[in-house]
Amino acid sequence: MTAPTHVVLIRGINVGGKNPVPMAQLRDALARRGYGAVSTYIQSGNVLLAAPGAYEEKVSADVEAVLNDSFGVTSVVLTLSAQSLRSAVADAPDGFGSAPDVYHYDVAFLLPGTTGEQALPAFAIREGVDTAWAGADVVYFRRLSAERTRSRLSSVMSSPLYKKMTVRNWRTCTTLVGMLGEPAVPQA
Repeated sequence: MTAPTHVVLIRGINVGGKNPVPMAQLRDALARRGYGAVSTYIQSGNVLLAAPGAYEEKVSADVEAVLNDSFGVTSVVLTLSAQSLRSAVADAPDGFGSAPDVYHYDVAFLLPGTTGEQALPAFAIREGVDTAWAGADVVYFRRLSAERTRSRLSSVMSSPLYKKMTVRNWRTCTTLVGMLGEPAVPQA
């Protein structure tokens, strides 16, 4: 079987009953479109597929077309090469994800043309609750679990930059890396 070469992150499907996209039907539609090794992780729009030689922009455009044509859904679609996801996980700040009983960890993946430094100001930090770090094409965000209702992570949703990103929790990121055939990063 062909190994996945791309990771597709779809924002805003199957959330609160909005934009329903059955994962089995999405897998079938993408396979009919010619993609191999199509698999999904949970219901929130994480797709792995094989598209050797395809550019990420082409895969995103194809997935957007499938979502619209097959499900009547318009959504932000960000496609990463498998290596880009591996790098985003490997390049996380030291200790990121190592205390899941104390912190919630998220990674905001940015659409092409937006850097972590450009997006970082959208993450309004609450001192003592939130911490954020800029990566090349991501922002790493940590919030104190005991104070998560005071976190300002949700404020990013009102920022114009929110349309240029999709957010995944750390466990999803490391699980997707594991699904690519790499050992998952330890959860601690």
